[in-house]
Amino acid sequence: MAHNVETMAYAGAVPWHGLGKRVLPDLTPEQMLVEAGLDWEVVKTPLYYEYDDGEDLEVPDRFALVRKHDGAYMDTVGANWRPLQNQQAFEFFNDFIMQGGMQMHTAGSLQQGKIVWALAKLDSSYSVVDGDEMQQYLLFVNPHKRGKAIEVRSTDIRVVCNNTMDFALNSKSSRRISVNHNSAWDEDYVKEMLGLAQVASIEYKETAQFLASKSYTQPSLEDFIDQIFPNTGSSDERSKNAHRTLDVVHEQPGAHFAEGSWWQAFNAVTRMTDHEMGRNANSRLTSAWFGQNRTRKAKALNSAVEYAEAA
Repeated sequence: MAHNVETMAYAGAVPWHGLGKRVLPDLTPEQMLVEAGLDWEVVKTPLYYEYDDGEDLEVPDRFALVRKHDGAYMDTVGANWRPLQNQQAFEFFNDFIMQGGMQMHTAGSLQQGKIVWALAKLDSSYSVVDGDEMQQYLLFVNPHKRGKAIEVRSTDIRVVCNNTMDFALNSKSSRRISVNHNSAWDEDYVKEMLGLAQVASIEYKETAQFLASKSYTQPSLEDFIDQIFPNTGSSDERSKNAHRTLDVVHEQPGAHFAEGSWWQAFNAVTRMTDHEMGRNANSRLTSAWFGQNRTRKAKALNSAVEYAEAA
């Protein structure tokens, strides 16, 4: 299927989605690039159309973006669209790894190579409550398609259940740096902005701890979950996903941490999106990082904060 993982490799423990091949730990970015099958380039080639007399004419300001080694078509892009090669993307991690601040964790591609990513594990973590640890990661997304920007963003994974926490709060700070393909890639600028993004990471930690300190009532919990998983049909009955999430609140791994809190309620949503919804692990990974469930988790976080503030 178009959204399935094309290639993928991981170092260390099996990742939350269970996909990919295991490789040796402590790989350099260049070694991970090769092991994940991403050591290829894309090129822009002219597009042509056949005129009435059979003559091939070039389409002005439009190019086919293709994979160089096998000619696989990625997308049609404009004259100002600048590809970022996978090797350049992975080189971004070199300085961090040389300084001992992170390790390459996972890398792969989706949609026949149209979305390439690399995930590095940071040498930092924090606890929301005693025993409930969050491990921090850095995700680099390099799309080879029109309309998708290059992204570098912080993401946290809850160790007890492997739920991914990749979203934005309703605030001025952001954990994501985005670079349009029509702009020149400036690694130094992105690293500078990444330093500012740490402010948002601190804000998220404080928000998680705030949610853990506030208790829900059963009616407010049900209202919250119905908002995140609404019934799109004509009846007033609760949706199937909402019913299941109400059970997951108490069944999820780590349910005993901050039991009865909005942190527990929010994690029931992330448990659903990352581990239960979708056709398979492929679709869950795509949706959690790049699709609808990423948006759904962001909505759930901000909604949980509103309920907690009113508690």
